[in-house]
Amino acid sequence: MPLQNRVDPFGEIHAVAARGMFTGNRGVIHDPATRTLLQRRWSTKAWLICVCEFRGRRREVMGRNAPSGNAGWTELFFLDEVTALAAGHRPCFYCRRERAKAFAGHYGDAFRIAAPKAGEIDARLHGERLASGGRAKPVDAETLCTLPDGSVVASGGQAFALAGRSALPWSFSGYGQALDRTELESRAPLLVTPLATVAVLRSGYSPVWHGKAGG
Repeated sequence: MPLQNRVDPFGEIHAVAARGMFTGNRGVIHDPATRTLLQRRWSTKAWLICVCEFRGRRREVMGRNAPSGNAGWTELFFLDEVTALAAGHRPCFYCRRERAKAFAGHYGDAFRIAAPKAGEIDARLHGERLASGGRAKPVDAETLCTLPDGSVVASGGQAFALAGRSALPWSFSGYGQALDRTELESRAPLLVTPLATVAVLRSGYSPVWHGKAGG
């Protein structure tokens, strides 16, 4: 049976077989004895996007991975970076240092902050991400047309990633047949990606897409 560790763009965590391109974490949120989630969905404001392979290290997913024999961080998985960003995560400064520096640099450009600290970014994201209490914002037609590539909106519970003029239906296994963005105008779309992350995307940060979706 699949473990409950796969994250959707809304930040909810599911048990599905597909893994995705990236792992990441929100601190320790599992019981290593049962390899099941605790009631809490985060133990830190630093929600990270990590690579699945790093310096040959191996972990028992949702097991005991801390040197002490305790849980260590809880491995979560994302279809791609677009999904992880929508859920409110940001690149890890340890295993994805260059990408994390790029994200922070574009954050600084977007908000006119010289050398923003990771904690500052995390605090802002924590107030905006849906899974930690943020609220999805209605998107009017003008805004929909100007949202940067890599933003995610939703309509009727379905998430769509925006790329060029297209809106790509999201699923755990990949993206469906593209729609024109304008087809969502009458469907009362809501913005899923945190506003701060949208600003980072608009400033020039280019996320990693699953397959050829963003190409």
